[in-house]
Amino acid sequence: MWYFAWMLGVGFALLLAIMNAMWGENEAARAQQDDEENGEFHESLP
Repeated sequence: MWYFAWMLGVGFALLLAIMNAMWGENEAARAQQDDEENGEFHESLP
């Protein structure tokens, strides 16, 4: 049954990685939108 816990752990780690990437993309887009609304321009990091 150890493999069941292992698969749950891997699945949870993948879920966290995907959610972290989605959050980062959203934050970058939100910061850019806020800057455009305020008339500011900052070059985003790659």
